[in-house]
Amino acid sequence: MGEVRTETDGRLDDEADGRAEDASPATDARPAPDTPRDTASPRERPEHVASVGRRDAEASRGAIIRAARYLLARHAHGDITLKAVADRAGVSAPLILKYFGNKDALFGQVMSFEADADTFLDAPVDDLARHMVRHLLTGQAERGADPILRIVFAPLHGEQGDILRANFRAQVAQRLSERLSGPDAGLRAELAVGMLLGLGVMYGIARGPHLRATEIDEITDRYAPGVQALLTPPR
Repeated sequence: MGEVRTETDGRLDDEADGRAEDASPATDARPAPDTPRDTASPRERPEHVASVGRRDAEASRGAIIRAARYLLARHAHGDITLKAVADRAGVSAPLILKYFGNKDALFGQVMSFEADADTFLDAPVDDLARHMVRHLLTGQAERGADPILRIVFAPLHGEQGDILRANFRAQVAQRLSERLSGPDAGLRAELAVGMLLGLGVMYGIARGPHLRATEIDEITDRYAPGVQALLTPPR
């Protein structure tokens, strides 16, 4: 790649022929003596280069996270190499180290549900069941997976499995329970999450033909009230 230019190469126009007073302002297109020419195109300017760099970095980080999630869902943590992650993400292993530091730091992010739960739980409690059902089904239909469902099909043996389970309980089920009022909030939250995971398994993993043939709006209308009944305080 050629060197990106970050400075203009224009010179100050110090070579006026001494007759500037005779030039018409309407026709004299030369820059004023103290104004440097900016000959850099928009793509050469530093702010454009920085913006493209940020987008490229975000895209690469996202690809690495997705690749690591995919592999973790199918292999034990100890069997996954950085090279395998890099090959699936279409990047180099040194780039993974640059962004994440080491394998453990990368998988520390992969095994966290915090960012996913932010989106999953992003609705008022009165409408939360519909939001969660739709979110889960849309993720399966449009992207082939929903990050919350990692708890279902990820290998859960050993220390990494313990971390994944603990993260899911704290970052999804417990966060949901903290949104609920009334008695038995923890139990109601876990029952609601269990209902959602069951739906996700049947729709996205078992791929029930009747479920897959039904519009998401109709499934939401049928399924969300049962979930919402657990979120609403008993009377």
